[in-house]
Amino acid sequence: MTWLITGGAGYIGAHVVRAMTEAGERAVVYDDLSTGRADRVPDGVPLVVGSTLDGERVARALTDHEVTGVVHLAAKKQVAESLSLPLHYYRENVEGLRVLLDAVTAAGVRSFVFSSSAAVYGMPDVDLVTEETPCVPMSPYGETKLAGEWLVRATGRAAGLSTACLRYFNVAGAARPDLADTGVSNLIPMIFEKLADDLPPHVFGDDYPTPDGTCVRDYIHVVDLAEAHVAAARALRAAPGRDLTLNIGRGEGVSVREVIDRVNTLTGHDRPPVVTPRRPGDPPRVVASADRAATELGWKARHAIDDMITSAWAGRQHPHPPTTARP
Repeated sequence: MTWLITGGAGYIGAHVVRAMTEAGERAVVYDDLSTGRADRVPDGVPLVVGSTLDGERVARALTDHEVTGVVHLAAKKQVAESLSLPLHYYRENVEGLRVLLDAVTAAGVRSFVFSSSAAVYGMPDVDLVTEETPCVPMSPYGETKLAGEWLVRATGRAAGLSTACLRYFNVAGAARPDLADTGVSNLIPMIFEKLADDLPPHVFGDDYPTPDGTCVRDYIHVVDLAEAHVAAARALRAAPGRDLTLNIGRGEGVSVREVIDRVNTLTGHDRPPVVTPRRPGDPPRVVASADRAATELGWKARHAIDDMITSAWAGRQHPHPPTTARP
């Protein structure tokens, strides 16, 4: 099979491309390079520069490269930004997906893996979030991911498309320094940014109903996440007609204060955090049950939080300048 990987030049996408090619799958990257980097795309993997909103360009990429499956990661993904730019998020994440699915069904593509998010759950009042936990998203970003799942499943049923919706939890780490997360919207890069400026990391609220008063999250190494995509892609190929919705996490919660303590220890810093007011919409605890992914895919996360921090820190120490053309 040949897999078109939208957003394949981004942080997560580049790891998925790497995992797919190392597993012997053929890959083509489709990316508008608005946040991705062309130099993340491996030699020998075709790169098509374009937006998922450009239906003609998507259709040409599918036919020119004889694509038989799609992994759709391209999306806007900052919760805070989505609150101020909801129309932009719905256009990019929902309309872009609709245009892509239109081209996919017209081209006769048979398998579709969708990048969803734990943001679809909102503020679940449970110790472990299962796939049956009610979805009540609290941001336009989360809403677009839930709407995307609905669209993917409905298209799958109508067109005979095998589908998998993967609900990621908090992604961190890197396979190599040059593939590290260069953004600062996630907790670990945010901590690094403060340390680089010789400033204390911030804790947004320490009065939550958790053991140390700070929010608890489930962190998943990006390498494990990428391997979950390979497993999902192969599951769809092996059993046409499947319709999977799966949590991708470790099933272990780590608090914000614990993450900051581990970052300080592992990077040789001693910078206690400062507590600032809560951010609107932050749930106290969101931790996955990943049992269904283990059952359906034979997949289980292998990397612990220390692996995520040390590999991300290596990327921070050896920054790779962004480019928009292959080296």
